[in-house]
Amino acid sequence: MNELARKRCKPCEGGVPPLDRAQAQQMLARLDGWAIEDGRLAKRYRFRDHYETMAFVNALAWISHREDHHPDLEVGYNQCRVTYVTHAIGGLSENDFICAAKCDALFEL
Repeated sequence: MNELARKRCKPCEGGVPPLDRAQAQQMLARLDGWAIEDGRLAKRYRFRDHYETMAFVNALAWISHREDHHPDLEVGYNQCRVTYVTHAIGGLSENDFICAAKCDALFEL
């Protein structure tokens, strides 16, 4: 498991700068298959069928609730696109990368 997946998100109510481009790229290198698109961390997961897709989405909802950091999801029959950004700071934070690693850990189950 990625060491980021073992971390917990820290509350973020703003007042701190988002990661700069170099910091974000350094964090991105610790993930597999994620990309930074329009200032957001993004990845598409593919599944065998709708049931598996929805099981992933529901499990991800629980993780998001526990971390109090929520992604934007685009859900289709056998795929889910997950994007993260820390809205309170208008950019990426470590929380986005922690949650991305948790998504990957969930997908590997």
